[in-house]
Amino acid sequence: MQVAEVEKINKRLLSLDAYRGLTMFMLVAGGAGVFRALRDPFYADSFLGPLLIQFTHHPWNGLYFWDLIQPFFMFIVGVAMPFAFAKRIERGDTPVQRFKHVLYRSVMLFFLGVFLHCFGANMPVWELWNVLTQLSFTYLIAYLMMNKGTKTQIGFTIGLLVVTELFYRLWGLPGFDQPFVKDHNFGSWMDMVLMGKINDGGGWVAINCVPTTAHTMWGVLCGKLLMSRETDKSKLLRLVLFGLGMVILGYAMNPITPIIKRICTSSFVIVSGGWAILTLALFYWIVDIKKKIKWASFAMIVGMNSIFIYMVANTIGSDSVKKSIAIFTHGFLSWMGDPLVNLLTALLTLGGYWYLCYWLYKKRVFIKI
Repeated sequence: MQVAEVEKINKRLLSLDAYRGLTMFMLVAGGAGVFRALRDPFYADSFLGPLLIQFTHHPWNGLYFWDLIQPFFMFIVGVAMPFAFAKRIERGDTPVQRFKHVLYRSVMLFFLGVFLHCFGANMPVWELWNVLTQLSFTYLIAYLMMNKGTKTQIGFTIGLLVVTELFYRLWGLPGFDQPFVKDHNFGSWMDMVLMGKINDGGGWVAINCVPTTAHTMWGVLCGKLLMSRETDKSKLLRLVLFGLGMVILGYAMNPITPIIKRICTSSFVIVSGGWAILTLALFYWIVDIKKKIKWASFAMIVGMNSIFIYMVANTIGSDSVKKSIAIFTHGFLSWMGDPLVNLLTALLTLGGYWYLCYWLYKKRVFIKI
């Protein structure tokens, strides 16, 4: 894929396309079972163990690389919003039309997130832990705040973190009065109110959408910065300084407020937001300043149909595609042993997803909601 083709199709910041593409590629790899296959003791107990553990969620208080993927995704959506709505304004969309689009997209994201839970349970369930249901909320709020002043937006995100922190710390209902203990905190109580149950063993809570709204809103602010007339050097410096400052602050908070992704504590939101900004700065430097893009082209193809391929990888793909491939890998290569065959099956499944995205790209089909 040539740079000119990408510019013609997306007409967006190429670094954002690369960032989105690689993030979605990681999510699709998870859906294909690549990291699950690598958790086999054959690999996990080898010298690769310390590296492979980074592709799992931290069990509670701590941070692994995989804990950053959802914040990256929600942050990227925010970065793209100023570019997307600038195009809509340019083509003449009215404020009412733009709001209808946002409302429609939020409803669709919510529906798709709930659907994924139902699909996984093989029955209708009411569960709100999926990244898409979370994003449906953060996207709507970020849009409503998008045209406010920078100080107002930053103050609003800080307010979200402070209010959430206070609820966790001050909630005194017996059984849910331990702010940072799994299944015994304010977030778990809210799950009982919203869904009549808590997350079975995982400790995830639905109200993570409130503090993680900051990720999407910080993305909006970064998107506006990249759209501004400042020099590339100035933009890069701002991103690095803000990102580095947030990473340092988040880790410094850890002794007081533990870094817990599963309930999105304020320290986690800040540190992961900092890493998201630093990663954007890295992509901006490599792709838009240094003009090195070919290395990310394979992943950018995935990003062009991101929600579609995410849904495929977590629904029909997880069953039909992977099972179809397993017929042949386990049928002809069983002599290699299950660990190797399972990994090969997952990699071939990932390759199938990528080829589907490539086929759609060649047909100029870009499925959006």
